[in-house]
Amino acid sequence: MLTNQLAIHGGPKTKTTPFGTGNRFGEEEVKELIEALNQNTLFYHFGKKVNQFLEDFNNMHGVKYSVATSSGTAAIHVALGAAGVTVGDEVITSPITDQGTVIGILYQNAIPVFADLHPYSFNLDPKSIEEKITEKTKAILVVHLAGNPCDMDPIMEIAKKHNLKVIEDCAQSYLTRYKGRLVGTIGDYGCFSTNDFKHISTGDGGIVSVNSGNEQDYHRTHAFADKNYQRLDDKVSRDIHYLAPNYRMTELQGAVGIAQLRKLNWICETRHQYGEMLNSAVGEVDGLYPMDISEQDYCTYWFYMFRLNLEVLSCTNEEFSAALAAEGIPNQAGYIPKVLYEQPMFQQKQAYLNSQFPFSLSAQDYPKGLCPVAEEILNTAIRINLSEFYEQQDIEEIIAAVTKVANFYSMEKSPAESK
Repeated sequence: MLTNQLAIHGGPKTKTTPFGTGNRFGEEEVKELIEALNQNTLFYHFGKKVNQFLEDFNNMHGVKYSVATSSGTAAIHVALGAAGVTVGDEVITSPITDQGTVIGILYQNAIPVFADLHPYSFNLDPKSIEEKITEKTKAILVVHLAGNPCDMDPIMEIAKKHNLKVIEDCAQSYLTRYKGRLVGTIGDYGCFSTNDFKHISTGDGGIVSVNSGNEQDYHRTHAFADKNYQRLDDKVSRDIHYLAPNYRMTELQGAVGIAQLRKLNWICETRHQYGEMLNSAVGEVDGLYPMDISEQDYCTYWFYMFRLNLEVLSCTNEEFSAALAAEGIPNQAGYIPKVLYEQPMFQQKQAYLNSQFPFSLSAQDYPKGLCPVAEEILNTAIRINLSEFYEQQDIEEIIAAVTKVANFYSMEKSPAESK
């Protein structure tokens, strides 16, 4: 049997041993949880754990103010509300992201506008952002996908030029650095997620960093996460001037978050190391495009994604994905099945059941081809999961499997090309 024969065709698997695993939670979290329970309250305003979690987060990120929320989706909604995004406003964002990025836009009865992406960083293209700006544009919601920072300097220049707010979706980008600056601290607000599928987990939860350092801005953001109640120090004001949701974090989430933050540097450093190994190796394989990460930046690789050159390889990304899985490497074709604007919600312009509001306030349409680069990314991308618990051997075997599959499909195409 040929050792270079794909496993999907009956050849030997590349990866035959289990991936490294570990426990995300341990005695540190248990200790904090017991202390939270012993407070005899799990409400953030009366307990100490959420406040300690935020203080630790602020110290780590060099910010003065942050607000805890019930999820990363909630964090984005809170930031949008604090930024004053309202009915009929337009918010420019990425078409390759989780649904949670756009939920808050629509809950504010604003209109998502999708800009195109850089082909290999998978992040917003500043040129496309500027092309999408209208008199209704209120904010730019950038997504630092997979731990790779957006090109923030030109985005901030565009925002300043057009008097726009900038909100950073950092759900997948803890301790990611753009030219030495931590993402989430560059725009007006940074939004983080602590659900179970992020660098750190509190089960569900989120944080909004308030980067203006302005106390009034902080009070407004804090209130928007708590029904617009002003719970500050030992005082509570229920003098409500406008609608806001209830997105409070509990003391149990805060307690777990305290322990998780202590592990964050190790988690991000390990993922960075493994991601850099993968990216360097993929860049050497004919027919593959590695992630485009600037030498000035620091990526913390929530996952690793590369693209196929279909002019060199004789397979689709679905076929490549299936072959790679057969080699023992969990992966998926693309990141999400299709760009967000191809979802029925956008195609039918129905954010609320049996209603076309707020889409009816705008002439914005969502045709196929709206963001051609983003669409092409999903048609040619392969996503590979990473874990801080992997061993170096696991990364080496991922590289070997990716190389094996790419070489097979490249070699397979050669005879036809030589005719």
